[in-house]
Amino acid sequence: MNAVSDRSILRICAAFVAAALPVSAAVSGEAVYQRRCAQCHDAGGERTPPRDALKQLSVARILRVLDFGVMINIAYVLNREEREAVANFLGVQREETAVPPQAYCPDRTVTIGASPSPAWRGWGPDSTNTRYTASGGIAFNQVGKLKLKWAYGFEGDVSAFGAPTVLGRTLFVGSAGGAVQALSADTGCVRWVYQASGPVRSAPVAVPNGNTHVLVFTDLTGWAYGLEAETGRQLWKKKPEPHDSARMTGTAAVQNGVVFIPAASWEETRSSNPEYPCCTFRGSVTALRAKDGTQVWKTYTIREKPQQLQKSEGTIGSWGPSGAGVWGSPTLDAKRGLLYVTTGDNFSSPATDMSDAVLALEIKTGRIVWSKQVTPGDVFSGACTGATCPGPDFDFGSSVLIEKLPNGRDVLLAGQKSGVVFALDPDRKAEIIWQTRVGKGGTNGGVQWGMASDGQKVYAAVSDLVRRAPAGTIIQVGLPPDPAQGGGLTALRIANGEKAWYAAPQPCAAKPLCSPAQPAAVTAIPGAVFSGSVDGHLRAFATEDGRMIWDFDTARDYQTVNGVRAKGGSLDGAGPVIAGGMVFVNSGYARNGGTAGNVLLAFGPEE
Repeated sequence: MNAVSDRSILRICAAFVAAALPVSAAVSGEAVYQRRCAQCHDAGGERTPPRDALKQLSVARILRVLDFGVMINIAYVLNREEREAVANFLGVQREETAVPPQAYCPDRTVTIGASPSPAWRGWGPDSTNTRYTASGGIAFNQVGKLKLKWAYGFEGDVSAFGAPTVLGRTLFVGSAGGAVQALSADTGCVRWVYQASGPVRSAPVAVPNGNTHVLVFTDLTGWAYGLEAETGRQLWKKKPEPHDSARMTGTAAVQNGVVFIPAASWEETRSSNPEYPCCTFRGSVTALRAKDGTQVWKTYTIREKPQQLQKSEGTIGSWGPSGAGVWGSPTLDAKRGLLYVTTGDNFSSPATDMSDAVLALEIKTGRIVWSKQVTPGDVFSGACTGATCPGPDFDFGSSVLIEKLPNGRDVLLAGQKSGVVFALDPDRKAEIIWQTRVGKGGTNGGVQWGMASDGQKVYAAVSDLVRRAPAGTIIQVGLPPDPAQGGGLTALRIANGEKAWYAAPQPCAAKPLCSPAQPAAVTAIPGAVFSGSVDGHLRAFATEDGRMIWDFDTARDYQTVNGVRAKGGSLDGAGPVIAGGMVFVNSGYARNGGTAGNVLLAFGPEE
């Protein structure tokens, strides 16, 4: 199963999946296999693992591959119960390979303290989500001398998308396989490992709890966890959003012992299965007490519950309204007592007024104080028929940044998949101060995961990935990218939105399945901004004029400190983390046009 490429699977099985039959409430793993999998895996194809090979894998390994491995492009139409049923039917009940003894640190003590230093506390070093650090320990003149210090491999994974957190000398990071590791930031040796129920891409956040800390993170199957950060011991495990398609991608925000957890969803792609009753998910933010996971409040981004729709011309889906997921990390504004979140598009009719929007929630109660929608009527999902959906798929996937204008007034900065960056006034219900286009935008376009700002400029990298797809193709997941289109990094002056400079994407046609797209979040330090690309390169640019000052191709094989065979691939999702004189970045993203990889890399200045 894990030896087959996304493209091969799609060629062999696309027609079969489209014709998949509904599964009864009492799910049989054998029945799921016969209906969804047998035509490929029992056919004896040269590149498709046979059933006998699958039966030698562990249940956990099969489920991991279905959840976010090479089978994700086929398995996204399956619900959680179906995935678990087929994994249990095929696999062997056994524990995954333990971390080898030599991978553990001689001293496995995790010390965080009241004010850990160095620190990168979740999605950024602070609650403004600017992804800028002046205390990262790397000077501008050292950027060009960065060298690889160590590499850590994620066993059995094909994507490495977890967002790291650094607290003191410990780095906490999740993986596509659901393993959450506490590593030495200096050497990459292991202090503890915890196995979650699903893939973990959100950054863990640490919340003081007496003499210890609660480490809070979420997974892509909808679970939220609280661990004792010092030991990895589980304290609690909750589902903030019970919907079967809940997908937690955004890092939690933290204030006064409460964590604010955003929820997005798989439904947008699952609805491409004609038998799936699209759509019933509503985006949300849930406030939980970090010490025990109890709920403080919950707010939906769509007010009304979905209802069965009367089918008429132009109606998308059979249930609605739905969607408006919250993909990014909430942003805290302690001065105003507000929590800012951005939302995605609607999955089904009718369109709602808080999709593709910036929302302000009262921190204490979750009450929506104001909302600013910038793209009305955006309904987009696999439930669409015909050549296009009614909406352009202009989600906000990245977080709001809080900065200051030259006159001292605060400004909110938000980048959208439309390819437009907005500056909003938080004191005038997000009135638009300026808006500037930085990319073409589209389904795989515009600002994807996150911008950075340093008080003078905001830095926006764009994906603008283009696929080689037949005209009229709605769901393009797995189709090969165009190596000549996509990418680019723009610096805008915060004062007025004017373009200070533009760094053009680098060509990559020599690589197979290559794209110059730059969807990953960017990170800034004094004098330099870092941006990753689907072609596997991590590059640094001078913030003064945009000239490239450092370039490292992560798409290669590595000798790892934990003995796992590892390679790099595409850079997507969470961008680099800079703390303690080190740059940390995950490499490998086996979907959305990217190439597989399973490695965490640590760079430091040449000594």
